[in-house]
Amino acid sequence: MTASATTADARSHARARTGGPKDDGPKILEHVLGWTLVVVLAMFVTQAGLL
Repeated sequence: MTASATTADARSHARARTGGPKDDGPKILEHVLGWTLVVVLAMFVTQAGLL
C-alpha cells in the first residue's frame, strides 16, 4: 500500500460518523434521566403486582 492510499484511508475513517452518542454531551443529565426511568418502571411493576 502506498503512503497516499494509507493517508486517504485514515482520513476516511476519521470522518466516518455512525450517529452514535457524542462525547461532549451532559452525562449527568443522561444518568439522572436513566435512573428516573428505572425508578418509574420499578414503581409500575410494583403497583401492577408483577413482583
